[in-house]
Amino acid sequence: MSILGCMDNPTQGDMPMNNPWVSVDPLGEALHFLRMSGVFCTRSEFTEPWGLALPAMPDCLMFHVVTSGRCWLEDEAAGPRLLQPGVFALVPHGEGHRLSSAPGIAAAQLFDLPREQISERYEILRHGSGGAATHMVCGAVRFDHPAAQHLVKLLPRRIILEAWSSPQMNWIQSTLRLMAVEAEQLRPGGETLVTRLADILVIQAIRSWIAEDPAAQTGWLGALQDKQIGRALLLIQRDPARVWTVASLAAEVAMSRSAFAVRFAELVGQSPMQYVAQWRMHIALTWLKEEDAPLSDLAGRLGYQSEAAFSRAFKRVIGLSPGAVRRNGVTAEG
Repeated sequence: MSILGCMDNPTQGDMPMNNPWVSVDPLGEALHFLRMSGVFCTRSEFTEPWGLALPAMPDCLMFHVVTSGRCWLEDEAAGPRLLQPGVFALVPHGEGHRLSSAPGIAAAQLFDLPREQISERYEILRHGSGGAATHMVCGAVRFDHPAAQHLVKLLPRRIILEAWSSPQMNWIQSTLRLMAVEAEQLRPGGETLVTRLADILVIQAIRSWIAEDPAAQTGWLGALQDKQIGRALLLIQRDPARVWTVASLAAEVAMSRSAFAVRFAELVGQSPMQYVAQWRMHIALTWLKEEDAPLSDLAGRLGYQSEAAFSRAFKRVIGLSPGAVRRNGVTAEG
């Protein structure tokens, strides 16, 4: 597997304030930014007994769909999990894990096996010992927008979406069946369709977790679902270059300055101004990775009066200078 580069640049212009179609739902807007900026799919054909070890892929989400047969997913997050048609498995943090015909079977390393390269985004893997067959679609994706990255960090280590237990059972089953057909036949345009279907299923798996897991009602995700604090987060994310203050944010959401500051800190876990600075630097990180624009240009786009002021703020939040990030292609947690 490999991961392609970014296809969309995340700028504050993605969701302009004067756009009549802009969502007024902060959580919905965060989900809007779950657009795959890197995606690679593998159609896997296994025969029993077989085992496959997938390496860690930092900053990626990995998914697995069994189109026929069955397999076991094993990782450090939980015990072995049986995957069959109708199940979509998501490993959100790119951690190494295993797929096999039965728990405990010796697993070959992914990159040690020959693979048929169909395109830059799609390959076919065949592996096993000639027994009963299992066919799968596996993939790795990445999201580059800061809102998406922030959301992904909060996800559990494994999400399982089961079509037959979901309120959206019919369309999820249909989507999985269509993915299976396209993966098997790979007709013209099939590769594109498979990746688009994967996009839909990844987002639905995350939506299901948010709706069902109490952990999704706390922290940043919980704050997004609060009527007033969620609105404040939305304003910051849409217009990070604006000269925000605690007073101006409080006024926007019809709260007193003191009440707003206390509630924001309780829900988000940091002060409003700390969040503004961190959000700007997350955007700057992405721009530094994807653009060659001068630092003075990036500074102006984020509301800083000088390159020096921007660089000081960046190093304070990220721990590295913008120049170091750009030269070495590294990032740090803000």
